[in-house]
Amino acid sequence: MLTLNAPRRSRLRATLLAAFLAPFLTPGLSAAAAPTCPPSPRQTLHLPALKAALAAHRPIIIAALGSSSTAGAMASDPADSYPAELQDDLTAALPGAEISVINRGINGEDAKREDQRMQSDILSLRPQLIIWQVGANAAARGEPPQIFARLVRIGLHRLKASGADIILMDNQRSDKLRHQPDNARINQTLAQLALESHVNLFSRDHLMRSWPHLHPFLAPDHMHLNDQGYACTAQALATAIQAAS
Repeated sequence: MLTLNAPRRSRLRATLLAAFLAPFLTPGLSAAAAPTCPPSPRQTLHLPALKAALAAHRPIIIAALGSSSTAGAMASDPADSYPAELQDDLTAALPGAEISVINRGINGEDAKREDQRMQSDILSLRPQLIIWQVGANAAARGEPPQIFARLVRIGLHRLKASGADIILMDNQRSDKLRHQPDNARINQTLAQLALESHVNLFSRDHLMRSWPHLHPFLAPDHMHLNDQGYACTAQALATAIQAAS
């Protein structure tokens, strides 16, 4: 399995910062090194459409559908969202491939509103891979898991008809969400839907449970990830995509 280093953007920023600070540092001191991510647990994906496109040297389109944590809420810049970081990581790992990760995240959306724009925002792109991050707003708003499951099932039926590979992404393990009574049930519902619909699950909850501490990766709102949290999520996802069958 390929292990990716910290995002190239972070390394570049660290290099530029070091160059700028060098004249002002006392001997023996240096600028802080680029941050690194904790080791991530293995998450197995099956991505035949994406692998076939790579083997045929076709341009790769990955469409990221979701709400604020796809859009990149609380990131310093849109370039620090997880889809942008994912494109950087995959491009670095696959230098011969033409890879575009299209961010179709909209703050505050839920499964129903995302389903309503799937055709125009996602399927019209003809992607080989669709990543659907869904469930955080359902948990935060107390949406009954049965209603949530019905809406996601409808959306999955629509996405699967395109022939693209599908990855469901569950909820981030943030302070606000993990104390919501329905959060665990929403994540369990997504795992069950992935199993019964024969699509992939990339579990942010599982990933973040492996991190020794959460707060270095969370934004000040205690709901979303910060730049490092998005970067480490993208790094783990890129590693799983690289290792996919």
